[in-house]
Amino acid sequence: QLELVESGGGLVQPGGSLRLSCEASGFPLDYYTIGWFRQVPGKEREGVSCIRNNDGITYYADSVKGRFTISRDSAKNTVYLQMNSLKPEDTAVYYCVADAWFDRVRSGQYDYWGQGTQVTVSS
Repeated sequence: QLELVESGGGLVQPGGSLRLSCEASGFPLDYYTIGWFRQVPGKEREGVSCIRNNDGITYYADSVKGRFTISRDSAKNTVYLQMNSLKPEDTAVYYCVADAWFDRVRSGQYDYWGQGTQVTVSS
């Protein structure tokens, strides 16, 4: 059973940076496509980014392209989301998710997810 634990959220001023971590246990992360989603109460969940398991191909939502970077450290079994130039509209709970199939994650489907970490961008 794959378990995912997110960390790295917090309060940051607009224009600042945060790095979220998604640490996996129970199975090598390399076997899965890993994605980050975010959700604000009362709004639909939004796919932010994902990285494909076999070749590291990445995807970014238009709203974060050029500001966020997803990466994977296989030795640490961890995926990171580096978030720069943060905006108030990036405020949300960020969830790490995993699935064997890239297209499923891209379409918002997945077999595993973490508990989420809060990101608040405010002055």
